[in-house]
Amino acid sequence: MIPRLALSELFPDFHPEWILAEDEDLIVVDKPAGLSTHAPEADRIDDVVTRLRAFLRGRGDADDYLGIHQRLDRDTSGVLLFTRRREANAALARQFEGRTVQKTYVAAVSGFGDRAPRGTLRHRLVPAPGGAMRAIAEAGAGREDRGRGREDRGREREDRGRGREDRGREREDRGAGGALAITRYRLLERRGDRALLELRPETGRTHQLRVQLAAIGLPIAGDPLYGGVDAPRLLLHAAELRLEHPATGAPAAFRSQLPAAFEAWLAAAPADPYAGGVAAVERAMREAAERRYGVARAGDTTALRLVHGAGDGLPFVSVDLYGEHLVVALFGAGEGEPGAPPRDVVLDAAHRLGARGVYVKVRPKHASVIVDARREEFAPRHAVRGESAPDDFTVIEHGLPFKVRLGDGLSTGIFLDQRENRRRVRELARGARVLNLFAYTGGFSVAAVAGGARASVTVDVSRGAIAWARDNLDAVGADPAAHIVVEADVFPWLKAAAQAGERFDLIVLDPPSFATTKRSRFSAASDFGPLAALAFRLLAPGGRLLACTNHRGIARAKFRRHLHEAAREAGCDVVQMKDLPDPIDFPSEPGAESHLKSVLASVGAAAAPAAKGAPAAKGAAAAKGAAAAAAAKGAPAAKGAPAAAAAKGAPAAKGALAARTAKGPPAARTAKPGGARRGPATPARSSRRGAR
Repeated sequence: MIPRLALSELFPDFHPEWILAEDEDLIVVDKPAGLSTHAPEADRIDDVVTRLRAFLRGRGDADDYLGIHQRLDRDTSGVLLFTRRREANAALARQFEGRTVQKTYVAAVSGFGDRAPRGTLRHRLVPAPGGAMRAIAEAGAGREDRGRGREDRGREREDRGRGREDRGREREDRGAGGALAITRYRLLERRGDRALLELRPETGRTHQLRVQLAAIGLPIAGDPLYGGVDAPRLLLHAAELRLEHPATGAPAAFRSQLPAAFEAWLAAAPADPYAGGVAAVERAMREAAERRYGVARAGDTTALRLVHGAGDGLPFVSVDLYGEHLVVALFGAGEGEPGAPPRDVVLDAAHRLGARGVYVKVRPKHASVIVDARREEFAPRHAVRGESAPDDFTVIEHGLPFKVRLGDGLSTGIFLDQRENRRRVRELARGARVLNLFAYTGGFSVAAVAGGARASVTVDVSRGAIAWARDNLDAVGADPAAHIVVEADVFPWLKAAAQAGERFDLIVLDPPSFATTKRSRFSAASDFGPLAALAFRLLAPGGRLLACTNHRGIARAKFRRHLHEAAREAGCDVVQMKDLPDPIDFPSEPGAESHLKSVLASVGAAAAPAAKGAPAAKGAAAAKGAAAAAAAKGAPAAKGAPAAAAAKGAPAAKGALAARTAKGPPAARTAKPGGARRGPATPARSSRRGAR
């Protein structure tokens, strides 16, 4: 019998097999790629030092001291050494500072060509924009030592003995605008255009190996910062560390095996991640879960993405965790077609992670084939492995409760890729009047209430979604008079709101990529700009617009252009437009842009004008006029507060407009809850657009 999901098992503090060597003075670990040595933020828990200390305490060690003498970049794997006693620090520090510690790395590069199999790189490194470094070649840099093994070895001994001279030169180089960087390289293996290099740095500079190889036209594979070709990860590995033991003075060598990703990349053979069966897929899922340690063990979140398609090495598959249950989404081709993940293999592997139950959602390559998203062939109502969850239950995200339904169609009630954007809304909402458009079940509204918003309006066309949003708001104690929900089509609602003089301090605009109704069609690719212009018109002076799209046909740069043009059309002065990063559990496919584009636009102090041809009106009378105009166009006034409510001091919205429903010709509708509005995020390489 498979046990219930145990976070301590799926997300352990530290894996014992990562420890290469340990005694009273030292502990040496094999750091995985993607794990920071030591996080600069005090509240981070997912770096090596914090996790290793937790592991030491967990096994009963009286002292969890770790002395840091060496660091590896987050995306570099390999040998990482710490001291376990303060008394060992002095002897080890002398070796690192005196450059008697020998470090050996392996890097994968392309385009090696007819270069010599050995060489020495000498550069001065200076800071460059974007957190990178720039290498300036010294005279004689990049010497290619053909067949001079004996001379090389002699030079190595000579260079080690010149620590004092080199340090003096470093001070001189810094004064000249850079720090000296010296690296020796040796060709280990070459296949076609691809090669593995052994690297021995004789200095320790920020990004030294990465920037020096890039400077000679050999950027490391998987290094987008320095122009490396696409690879599943940064292919740089700390393979060996040689030094004298700080207590005995005896020579000590610590080695880490080269990860399989290097051989796979060198072979350049397309690998089928599903060919290894259930065990191989389970291993890939566990490795992906490991990269979510910081989210899972923070203690305030019980819903996250465990596997995000090709970004985690399992194309066309996503796996989401909701408490003790998993939801697997299969994307793209149909069962048995080329490129389709094997359904039973994926589901069996997910179940072996320890989930109480596993649900499945099937998302065809062409979304138009989905007529009813609740059909068993697309979204079985019950778990297909293990036990089913209750029809609805609550998950926690950054401490806030959200109701979810795992068996009610393709969607579950919360879009997990918006977790960090909801956190940002919470941080920005204090004292603000917030508008949440295409709100679905009101996740952003809940975050705004938790952040201290004085009022909010939540708008969605689906009656079921709006009722669900009301439940979520009630769960956090939102005042229904101040935080109202509106069943309405967004386009006509925005136009009427502008005519009524509505203004908001913070607006969230997160429409579906595609929406089709009986009377209209909406596509983010062509309609996002006009939609954003309507939203900008409702921003109060100094307000902010959080705009998002997961349409893969809209690149980030194009999305920003849409927003700039929309702001100009609305007469808004955008003083800042900031790209927002995705959560860590939604990694992009190597070489591809993120599926979700999020931009926070801040406008200046000048008030935004009303919609064209409609002077801004104030108060309840204006709201009555707007509602009457909507009704005349076939959009009858909604159920809810009468227009006179504004005159009686209703704090949630100016006039009755915010509490009315426009049911006329819809311009952009969301699907009913649990339907195919967006669904879980499409993994990288999935050809289906607009799904989450």
